[in-house]
Amino acid sequence: MTETIVTLKKGEGRLLKGGGAWVFNNEIATISGQFKNGGLVKVQDFDGYPMGIGYINQNSKIRVRMLSRKADTVIDDSFFKDRLTRAWQYRKETVDTSSCRLVFGEADFLPGLVIDKYEDVLVVECLTLGMEAFKVRLVELLKEILLADGIKIRGVYERSDAREREKEGLRRVKDFIGEPFDTNVEITENGVKYLVDVVNGQKTGFFLDQKYNRLAIQKLCRGKRVLDCFTHMGTFALNAGIAGAAEVTGLDISEFAVEQATANAVRNGLQETVKFRTADVLDELPRLVAAGEKYDVVILDPPAFTKSREATKNAIKGYREINIQGLRLVKDGGYLATCSCSHFMTQELLAKTVKEAARTAHKRLRQVEFRTQSPDHPILWAADESYYLKFFVFNVVDEK
Repeated sequence: MTETIVTLKKGEGRLLKGGGAWVFNNEIATISGQFKNGGLVKVQDFDGYPMGIGYINQNSKIRVRMLSRKADTVIDDSFFKDRLTRAWQYRKETVDTSSCRLVFGEADFLPGLVIDKYEDVLVVECLTLGMEAFKVRLVELLKEILLADGIKIRGVYERSDAREREKEGLRRVKDFIGEPFDTNVEITENGVKYLVDVVNGQKTGFFLDQKYNRLAIQKLCRGKRVLDCFTHMGTFALNAGIAGAAEVTGLDISEFAVEQATANAVRNGLQETVKFRTADVLDELPRLVAAGEKYDVVILDPPAFTKSREATKNAIKGYREINIQGLRLVKDGGYLATCSCSHFMTQELLAKTVKEAARTAHKRLRQVEFRTQSPDHPILWAADESYYLKFFVFNVVDEK
């Protein structure tokens, strides 16, 4: 098959030239040579200047995802082993690696691929056709790299069941890569034990990105009454409990999540102080306000209210409403932890929304800290999509 060259239109490729990893369909002038969707192509500017090598898919608006900025790069085992080794070395230097994200797509220069490690289990999410051809070999190489550090992986499970796969012309997949194994994995994070169900849990089984945000709220919770909203597996609630909170309530709309959270409370010996119940948080918060409830610490960790730029306006209303109600539940001098995991809800937009909520709730806010996703989910500058989690902690004071 002849070499395929993708040539950009004059004046296009601004994202790519700024350090990004994507070429959109409307930026391309010509494609010369034969290719198959998912295959490797070289990208050049309108004047023939080489931009690098990536993989192409005409089913996607993101027409090319770049693997290397150097057009003469050979995409082989040596290339992928170097990428994976660098990803692992970075995690060893920045986070607790007992359970962490090992590969974070574009931010680790492996677009379309996510790999999480839960103790001795790997969970793989492959979102693109171009990476599909490499995923099994990448897993084998990563297992070799980990084994060299004395970490033997006992099983690999694929959670490529996101809808994004369909946009790439791929079917959604949940299955073992290799031999079947027990997919319930006990992990310990910040001193809290969890049983992670990698088959049925959210995303790849657990939200690793909030690891150090959960740790940050521990210092605020000793002896306190705490409300954890959208608790999922009870993560923030259990961090509050292990820090010595007097009373913790966790709310989630999913009965399955509440069952998991309750089991995790028992696992940590916290069942007397940390309780969970099934509730629609959007309905429950106003009810608690009407009942006159007050908490020392309120935590709001909602799902992404928007996954598109077009839906952001409606999402802002949702974030504003839960923050108004959450603030009304905080005692004078207490704390609110509030966040957004939507890329489209920027730091500035979230701050503006919370500020408006505080004005409506007649509360004054003193920012304790601003945080983002754990370092094993690195934010690649010029790749805005890699920055998605915004996390504020406020001291809340009644208007006086």
